[in-house]
Amino acid sequence: MGQALWRLPPRHQQHLQDKLDEQMNDEGGGAAGRRELGGDGGAQKRGPQNCYGPDIYHLLKTRRGGKEQHGFIDLEMLPPELGVAILSYLNATDLCLAGCVWQDLGNDEYLWQGLCKSTWGHCSIYNKRLPAGFSYRRLYLQLDEGSLTFNANPQEGISYFMSKGILVDHPTELAKFIFYTRRLNWKMLRIYLDERYFFRHIHAPEERGEYLETLITKFSHRFCTCNPGLVQDLGLSPDAVYVLCYSLILLSIDLTSPHVKNKMSKREFIRNTRRAAHNVSDDFVGHLYDNIYLIGHVAA
Repeated sequence: MGQALWRLPPRHQQHLQDKLDEQMNDEGGGAAGRRELGGDGGAQKRGPQNCYGPDIYHLLKTRRGGKEQHGFIDLEMLPPELGVAILSYLNATDLCLAGCVWQDLGNDEYLWQGLCKSTWGHCSIYNKRLPAGFSYRRLYLQLDEGSLTFNANPQEGISYFMSKGILVDHPTELAKFIFYTRRLNWKMLRIYLDERYFFRHIHAPEERGEYLETLITKFSHRFCTCNPGLVQDLGLSPDAVYVLCYSLILLSIDLTSPHVKNKMSKREFIRNTRRAAHNVSDDFVGHLYDNIYLIGHVAA
């Protein structure tokens, strides 16, 4: 893995390889040198070099002046992308401790920016004009603190994000933040959503069949309202969208369930769907089949 991640220009790789060869030649009089000599005293022919360039172990050894080092490798000696991958597994406390040891990485704003956006994919502050002296490292600590607070008390966590200017009090911003964040506990998310004003006035049907029918019916009408151009081009209607949704659910179960031995073919799916939705083209229905076949269950 280290070889593939070590992305140095060929000229630099050759320079390090030449330097490594010189050091190995200087040590040729010892036991290592005798092992490389054949029975007639001549040097054995070396095998071809790996296409990825010098081995990462020898490169690190060369950068240390050929000296062996026991214990952990200095993170600053590793390729940058490998160092970032290692740091992405650390929590905020460990990252601060790592920043004290590897100060160049600890002060790298691009590193902290990447760590923020890879963990909290959407924050209102990302789209604002950042003030002078803004620090993504400080933002990372605030995001981590807010996430821990949310997982203990959702309302206090959201209030913390808003007080720091990280989030704007708008439904769309809150929804994007929740959807693109990996650090929020799903149980606390459910509690937080159940307490929203909208969900206090909406009661799901008691029976599952009625619930699914109501959900698909509302979705079908909303889909046609929000996509008038697509509906016109494809010849769709709320009833046709309703049929397609049911067909996709049944198809996904048919293709993914281990209990179904005889899977529905693409031709069968097109024929069955066209019987219920006459205005939908074969190409469009076939594309839906391919999408479920390649991606998997629609509820995944």
